[in-house]
Amino acid sequence: MKQFLKLALVLLFGVTAMAQAKETVDLLVRGDYVLAMDAQDRLIENGAVAVRGDRIVAVGDRQQLSTRYRSAKTLDGAGKILMPGLVNGHTHTSMTLFRGMVDDLELMDWLNNYVFPMEGRFVNSNFVRIGTRLACYEMIQGGTTSFVDMYFHPEVIAEVVIECGLRAIVASPHIDVPSPGFKGWDDSFAAARKFVSEWQGRHPRITPGFAPHAPYTVSPQNLANTAEVAGAMGAPVSIHLAEAPAESDYVMKNFGTTPIQHVNSTGLLDLSPIGAHMVQLNAEDIAIAAAKGVGAIHNPTSNLKLGAGISPVADMVAGGVQVGLGTDGAASNNDLDLWEEMRLAALIHKVKALDPTAVPAPMALDMATRMGARAIGLGDQTGRLEPGLQADLIQVDYSRTRQQPLYNVRSHLVYILDSQDVVTTIVAGQILMQDRKVLSLDREQIRKDVAAIRAEIIAALEQGRQ
Repeated sequence: MKQFLKLALVLLFGVTAMAQAKETVDLLVRGDYVLAMDAQDRLIENGAVAVRGDRIVAVGDRQQLSTRYRSAKTLDGAGKILMPGLVNGHTHTSMTLFRGMVDDLELMDWLNNYVFPMEGRFVNSNFVRIGTRLACYEMIQGGTTSFVDMYFHPEVIAEVVIECGLRAIVASPHIDVPSPGFKGWDDSFAAARKFVSEWQGRHPRITPGFAPHAPYTVSPQNLANTAEVAGAMGAPVSIHLAEAPAESDYVMKNFGTTPIQHVNSTGLLDLSPIGAHMVQLNAEDIAIAAAKGVGAIHNPTSNLKLGAGISPVADMVAGGVQVGLGTDGAASNNDLDLWEEMRLAALIHKVKALDPTAVPAPMALDMATRMGARAIGLGDQTGRLEPGLQADLIQVDYSRTRQQPLYNVRSHLVYILDSQDVVTTIVAGQILMQDRKVLSLDREQIRKDVAAIRAEIIAALEQGRQ
């Protein structure tokens, strides 16, 4: 009997010691499959990710991590794929409030006759706050964890991003012509400088930047001014670039070259800017973009809807350009669904090249995660599941009958699953959505606020038709 008690005590204290020896983490997230998108392109069956604070501590086998770590909270992974959060490289969040306002128009008609006038009438800090909350709610539900925004009242956008828990590069727009709250270049550029100065280092999930609108709305001298100031401040730059035939025609007529080569002559490309759209490019343009480290953001839905063309994505990737995906604003998309962009990116280039291998599913997935993060300059923080990186990850449910059977995880994510299948969204270690319920924003208040703005816009549209 004494020997039995002695053995029991040894076993008890041994188990207790083992439990005490475990490292403590804040969160353990599991998945039937863990798609790391790391340098080894690991796909781990029955895997998990351990999170402490805002960082990933370990990625590996579920049983091994459960043995090694004691977690304050564990998220089950049955029927789920665990992967990096998606990266939206170009959007205008507040334009969700213009979603479906006017459709099926050519870019310049859409901008000059509808968008710019309605922005001048409605855009203020309240409009931006409500529109950004609506956009962030949609992105959280769709598994987007990082985005690049370009819109007015950037300080309000940054506040909403902090509130909702997402990660963003918030680029302050400046343009030569009058815009909401500004007379022209001088005051809009001064406001951008002030915003960047005040927000640099202010919050770990906010990166402030400059957003000269486009080569057809910003003079060469002002593009050069942006390059000089942004370079001195070490701030990122986002710009609409080589977006549509009308832009290419304007630049050729006025400067005798292509948009890429024109902007390069101003020194702006020396900052490796984020180039939104990048549709109208020739071989020399691609070589310049690769040499300068331009991050190209492919917006397939917006480009198709506005008839802007199809970006030479396969050629850019082959040429060494980092290509990410973007939704553009909801006024020209009409949603912020990166799963749609992934699928379109994988499909339209096959038709353009008459080659089903042109943009395979793994490349489209790469553009939405790892390569997309590199394209916007956040590749050292997010886009992969690796120890030391930010804990930006999502769980995607693949257990429904319509999703069966599963043979290839990467192709399943691109061709079968969609934004409605995202069940968990985590940014910087914080759970923003669990079981499809967004935890960081008030859904009913957003719907109420949006309805009020909608009524005002409808009244303005009806007045304009009279």
